[in-house]
Amino acid sequence: MSNGDSFRGIFTIPSTPFQEDGQIDIPGFRRVVDFCVDCGAHGLVFPVNASEWIHLTDDERQKLTEVLVEQNAGRIPVVVSVTSNAKEGAAYFAEHAKSVGVDAVIALPPVLRMRSHSEDIIFDYYKEISDKSGLPVFIQNWTGPIGTPMSSNFLLRMCREIEHVSYIKEETYPSTIRLTEVVEGNDGSVKGFFGGSGGRYLIEEYRRKTDGNMPGCHVTDVVVAFWNALESGDEERAEVIYKEMAPLFFFESQLSGCYKEVLKRRGVIDSAKKRNGDMVLDEISSAYLDEILEKLEPLMAWKNDTS
Repeated sequence: MSNGDSFRGIFTIPSTPFQEDGQIDIPGFRRVVDFCVDCGAHGLVFPVNASEWIHLTDDERQKLTEVLVEQNAGRIPVVVSVTSNAKEGAAYFAEHAKSVGVDAVIALPPVLRMRSHSEDIIFDYYKEISDKSGLPVFIQNWTGPIGTPMSSNFLLRMCREIEHVSYIKEETYPSTIRLTEVVEGNDGSVKGFFGGSGGRYLIEEYRRKTDGNMPGCHVTDVVVAFWNALESGDEERAEVIYKEMAPLFFFESQLSGCYKEVLKRRGVIDSAKKRNGDMVLDEISSAYLDEILEKLEPLMAWKNDTS
């Protein structure tokens, strides 16, 4: 949701569905968008790590962004990733994002590099994004090999000195401690602080005055219930939900691709296909995932009408 000039809540990350031949599944993506909204998400973030953005072509990123905005139809805020390997590429995506009417943009620092970039290069990169989009900018602070961890002081400096840079998504470990560093150092330049990691640390993040979380979308309805319990002051309820989610947190930390496997089992998409290697899943893990989802079902507000 947008609270005046700020964003708050669960800004979920739509997965990118592929057909069995590896091509993007646009009808499936539209269903994913509707699923996220129907689950009560407060915002959408795409294409980021949980969207497999690094395996999309530039044309696919732009096409899916357009589909996202069209399918969402203004129901909730849309934040689009403009991450690239240089400021010129980020500017290209930022201009496109602005042209299709998104609400904000998000970016990792320049990626696909064996060593960290200097703060001067990163600063210029985010300034270019700000200048070209004219939209609120989220800085995503994440570790390698794709991310470049940035200090809390540098994050706060960019929010002070670059016009539209005004949100921080903190995911460098220990992310909870790092969140407090930026929250306590804020002079008002930062409008919001978000966590990631699927909501694994949400209880502690909330106590540290976070404004929301950006999880993968497979159990958006459960994460929204988790967040809403915290917002209402019902921490006992939040802890119950967290304990019910814990087996899924552990399961998905080992098996890349779990998000889409869950979406398939929930009837949202037709295929859990990934590019560059499908999810490793044997008979035992498949049966256990079914057990996990069955136990989570009472917390799932979204039901598959076709089942």
